[in-house]
Amino acid sequence: MIILLIVLSLVIILAGYLIILYNSFVSKRNILQEALSGIDVILKKRFDLIPNLIETVKGYLNHEKETLANIVNLRNQALNANNADEKMQADKKLGNAVGAIFALAESYPDLKANTNFLSLQSELSEIETEIERSKRYYNATVRDYNIAVESFPGNLVANSFGFQKKDFLELEDEKQRETPKVQF
Repeated sequence: MIILLIVLSLVIILAGYLIILYNSFVSKRNILQEALSGIDVILKKRFDLIPNLIETVKGYLNHEKETLANIVNLRNQALNANNADEKMQADKKLGNAVGAIFALAESYPDLKANTNFLSLQSELSEIETEIERSKRYYNATVRDYNIAVESFPGNLVANSFGFQKKDFLELEDEKQRETPKVQF
C-alpha cells in the first residue's frame, strides 16, 4: 500500500511538473507573439507617417520622383506582407529608402527649413527608436523562449508538443551593418 502511494505521488508530481513546463512554453510563445505584434503596431505608425512625409517632400524634390515612387512601392509591399519575415524584409528596404529622402533633404535648404518636414522627420526618428527597442525586446523574448526549448528537461516537453526554436531579427548582410555614405 505504501509503495502504491509513493508511486502515485511520484506520478502526480511528474504530471504536475509536465503541466507547469507545458504552460511555461505556451506563456513564452504568447509573449513572443505579443512582441512581434508590438513591432507590427510601430511599423504601422511608420507606414502611416510616410505618405505625409512624401506629400511634404513632393513639392521640393520634383526631379526625385523615382525615389518617392520607390518609397510608396516599398510601403505597399510592407503593408501587404503575408508573414513576419516578408514584413521585416520590406521594413529594411523601406528604412533605407526613407533615409535616402533625409539625405536628399540636405541638398534642399528650403525643405530642411520646412516645419512640416522637420516635424515629420522628428516623429519618424522617434518611431525608428521605438522600432529598435521593440526589435530588442522581441529578440530578448526569442532568447528566453529558445533557452526553454533547448534546456533539459524542457526540451523533452517542447519536442513532444512541437515547440520549435525561433529566429532572431538580424541584419542579413554586411551592407546593412555599414554606415551609409551619402554623396551628392
